[in-house]
Amino acid sequence: MDEGLNSKDNIQTQLQEKYLKSLESLEEGQLVDGYVVQVTPDQVFVDVGYKSEGKIPITEFSEVPKVGDVVSVVLVTKENKHGEVIVSKQKADFQQLWKNVRQAYKDKVPVEGTIEKIVKGGFDVNLGSGIHAFLPISQSDSQKVEKAEKLLGTKSKFYIERLFTDSKTNVVVNRRKYLEESMTQNRDKFFNEVEIGATVKGTVKSFTSFGAFIDLGGFDGLLHINDMSWGHVTRPKDFVKKGQEIEVKVIRLEPEEKRINLSLKHFSEDPWLHFEDKYNVNDVVKGKVTKLTEFGAFIELEEGIEGLAHISEFSWTKKINKPSEVVKIGDEVECMILGYDIQNGRVSLGLKQVSENPWDTITEKYPVGSKLTRKVVKITNAGAFIELEDGIDGFLYVEDWSWTKNTKHFGGELSVNQEIEVVVIENNPETRRIRLGVKQLTENPWEKFAKEHKPGTTLEGEVVSIMDFGIFVKAAEGIEGLVNKSNLCESREETFEEAVKKYNVGDKINVFVVDVNVSKQKVAFSVREYKQKLQRDEISQYMSTSNNSDDEAYTPFGDLLKNKN
Repeated sequence: MDEGLNSKDNIQTQLQEKYLKSLESLEEGQLVDGYVVQVTPDQVFVDVGYKSEGKIPITEFSEVPKVGDVVSVVLVTKENKHGEVIVSKQKADFQQLWKNVRQAYKDKVPVEGTIEKIVKGGFDVNLGSGIHAFLPISQSDSQKVEKAEKLLGTKSKFYIERLFTDSKTNVVVNRRKYLEESMTQNRDKFFNEVEIGATVKGTVKSFTSFGAFIDLGGFDGLLHINDMSWGHVTRPKDFVKKGQEIEVKVIRLEPEEKRINLSLKHFSEDPWLHFEDKYNVNDVVKGKVTKLTEFGAFIELEEGIEGLAHISEFSWTKKINKPSEVVKIGDEVECMILGYDIQNGRVSLGLKQVSENPWDTITEKYPVGSKLTRKVVKITNAGAFIELEDGIDGFLYVEDWSWTKNTKHFGGELSVNQEIEVVVIENNPETRRIRLGVKQLTENPWEKFAKEHKPGTTLEGEVVSIMDFGIFVKAAEGIEGLVNKSNLCESREETFEEAVKKYNVGDKINVFVVDVNVSKQKVAFSVREYKQKLQRDEISQYMSTSNNSDDEAYTPFGDLLKNKN
């Protein structure tokens, strides 16, 4: 036992002598190693092999040391006026870190640091032990920095871009280079190790209108909006939250394009696999309106099964301009399955098919010849729409308004909401066209006129208008006919200008019926032929009287005409 004790004492003595000799060879400002011999709440005592221990504030340690630990310190003073050894761990850390920084710059390897504050043009980065570096904002992140404050407090690694050994503050670092390098390494590793169908973890990084970007470890994968659920997804934020850690399926890998597509919905079975087990064409089903477009409404039959009801399938009778006129998002509706395409995940739906088509019985309800009293709902240049029932209109053309009146438009004849009597003159359910008439309610006066006034007869009428090409004359029945300019002159010597001066609007006039066209509703009159007919009648009467009278002298025909004229 005594030998053991003596042996330990000898070793301790030898160590002390060794430290004393090494201490004598050291200069102030150099690094030395010491042993921790005592730890108090405020200080750490370190034996550097001299007659007294060095004292180090415990705040200079990132972790509180234990007795026996070896600590590197800088020998500030071998012995002050109180006989104490003054050492500094902070200065030792600074020297060691500065040495590491210089080596990292030389070897082109990254160093660790913390972004502490914003300075002009970038950030101040604390590399530790009093060494600070400048980080340009353009080199601070792999993406454009929108808000510099978000990087404060970030612990990261940095490449040293510039280093001046004569100044501890002139260090320029680059974080972007480190991030991009790490991203490339991690992404290459991902493409090499991960297969399609694998489940991976990631953090929701940002959103776009078409999905969310998931951080898979310094590089992104896309979780498309269509891959979030088999059902309808309107907003990506309804399914994932920014900063949320999620598990996703890898469904597409394109190493050359550096593209990764991810999915949440592939954790469950595709509902289209069992579509035909549940649904058939002509089935009436219930669904929920999820989206409206200009051309129709999307209706969800179940999660993952969504169909389109085209706007043309909304109503049998009404013209729908916008889907919102009939349905709104969230409505529960009944519809019919018109067709489907499982491979492309499409279902064609109809809303009108769940109710009876009124056009199927329209000819029974409104047969040709039926008379109705209905309301005017719209007036156009060509005519007027008359509402027969909700959603079904008939059309009254201007030409079917009057047999005799020359109506150009209904501006002065009809008004919206006015009730009028009409008759159905055409009903075609195939073209969905119902034609109505007003003049057909009465007998066609043209047919009557044609029977009573055949070509060659005469009648008395009234001048209603005088034109450059002739005059219009109205018969007693209301039928108007034209006396063409060539038929207005009573003789060949008379000009139209001379002949037309004889007439004024409102004058009574006798005319000869030249032609009656019932289908075109046109009549041609003649004054010249009327005069000629009078002459022929008088001559015929004269000749008849001459033959029956023996006493009457013979008068040549030419003289008779001269006397007449």
